[in-house]
Amino acid sequence: MKIAAAQLACAVGDISANVAKMREFAERAKRNGAEWIVFPEMSDTGYVMAVIREKATGWNEGAVPESQTCAQQLSLGLIAGVSERTDDGIFNTQVVIDASGAILGKYRKTHLFSPAPIEEHRCFRAGDETTTIALGSFTAGLSICYDLRFPEFYRSAACEDEANIFVISSAWPFPRVEHLRVLATARAIENQSYVVLSNRVGTDDGVTFCGTSAIIDPFGVVIAAAATDREELIQAEISPEVLRAVRERMPIFEHRRPEIYRSRVER
Repeated sequence: MKIAAAQLACAVGDISANVAKMREFAERAKRNGAEWIVFPEMSDTGYVMAVIREKATGWNEGAVPESQTCAQQLSLGLIAGVSERTDDGIFNTQVVIDASGAILGKYRKTHLFSPAPIEEHRCFRAGDETTTIALGSFTAGLSICYDLRFPEFYRSAACEDEANIFVISSAWPFPRVEHLRVLATARAIENQSYVVLSNRVGTDDGVTFCGTSAIIDPFGVVIAAAATDREELIQAEISPEVLRAVRERMPIFEHRRPEIYRSRVER
C-alpha cells in the first residue's frame, strides 16, 4: 500500500484556504499513486489557541465535509488533524475518511500540551480513549503530536489492539526537532511497526514548526523524509511482508514479561 504524508504551512484562521491546500496535496498524492494521505495537527485552523476557540466548527460544516467530498472525488483515503466543536467543548481531533468519503472513525488527543505559552488545556478537552482503524491489511493506531512522548500509549495499542502502523498528525516546534526524530524512530523500533508522521512547517503566532515529516519502517529505517523548513509531500510503499519479516526475526512481543511490569507498577 502506498501512503503519503503532507507537510504544509497553514493560513491561521482561514479554513477555506487551508482546505484548498489540503485538496491540492491530496490531488498530488493521488496522481503519484497513493491510497492514503495524512495531514498535520489542526490543518483546518492553524495552531493558535485563541483562533481555534473562535474558528473551530462542528463536523456538519468546515473542513470535515469538504474533506469527505475531496476523498470521494479522488477515491483517496484521508487522515487529518482538525478542530471538533461539540456541546461538550472543543477537541483536538484526527478524522479518518475512506476513499468513498465516509468517516471511518476519529481520535481525540488524550495528552494535552499544557506548558506556556501553548496551554492546550485552556482550549481543548482531552479525549479519553485510543483509536485503531483498519487501513487495508494494516491496523492503524492514531495519535497527535505530544502523544509521541508517551511510549506506553503506543505499546498498549500495539499489544492490546494489534496496531502495526502509527499515524501521527503533528504541529511540533523547532526547539525540539531532535526529540521528534528520535521519538518517532523509537516508537517504530520498539513496537516493530510503521510510523507515518505528518508535521507542520511555517510559523503561527511566533511558534515555528520543524517539519521533518517521515515514514519509518518497522526496523527503524526512514524510508521517506521531508526537510525542516518547506512544504513537501512524501510517500512510500508499506508492506505486510516487511512487517512480518521484522517481527519473525526478533519476536519481541513473545518475549515480553507483562506480569513483572505490572507487579512493579503496583508496588
